[in-house]
Amino acid sequence: MRGKHSFQALGRLPKGQMNKTEAAYEAEVLKPALIAGDVLWYRFEGVKLRLADNTFYTPDFVVLNRDGLMECREVKGFWADDARVKIKVAADQYPFEFTAVRKGKKSDAQRWLVEAF
Repeated sequence: MRGKHSFQALGRLPKGQMNKTEAAYEAEVLKPALIAGDVLWYRFEGVKLRLADNTFYTPDFVVLNRDGLMECREVKGFWADDARVKIKVAADQYPFEFTAVRKGKKSDAQRWLVEAF
């Protein structure tokens, strides 16, 4: 491999391609919520928010809830150093609701754990 792809971290997928955790969240949470009418619309990596000069944040999913609330949802297996800072800055600058979700343990009653910002 040559070019920028040879410098990407192990496990990093190209933009626009979901990892296994994101795909599971879409299948287990978003699609059923869309069918039930709790979610009117969602899009994977559909919005890019400017935080500062040359600094951007792209939430994993942008979701339009039934009540009209626009929500940015970040799906995490683990947090990289800058990711938590970026979502906090975005939550301070933009009028959307920001949440992070991570998969709970199989023994957890709640399959997806939610953290609001």
